[in-house]
Amino acid sequence: MDRTIIEDALFPECPIRNILARLCDKWSLLVIYTLDKAGKGAVRFKELQRAIPDISQKMLTVTLRTLEEDGYVTRTVYAEVPPRVEYALTQRAYSLLPHFDALIGWAIDNRDAIVSDRRKAVGSR
Repeated sequence: MDRTIIEDALFPECPIRNILARLCDKWSLLVIYTLDKAGKGAVRFKELQRAIPDISQKMLTVTLRTLEEDGYVTRTVYAEVPPRVEYALTQRAYSLLPHFDALIGWAIDNRDAIVSDRRKAVGSR
């Protein structure tokens, strides 16, 4: 889904398509998880980038912007030289974390079986 689309054109009332399409991309949940695990409340851009070393600066910027637009992250700019920008989770994001923790637990419990099934599928081709 294009990140600029506000609602799915075919199914504008569908909460699953409209929410998960933006939340479940490659980086969004990882950024939310990293902000939560930082334990500081607010985190600077470079700290986030160091904590997720395989994300590019552009992708982190786009992901943070999307999360801010959807109300999961706040962005605070401090009038300093050089400018300081910090990101923090909102109450909406905190309300998502128990579900996210359940998903992580499920992934941990099922990872070995899923990887094994993938190997079997690749081997049978």
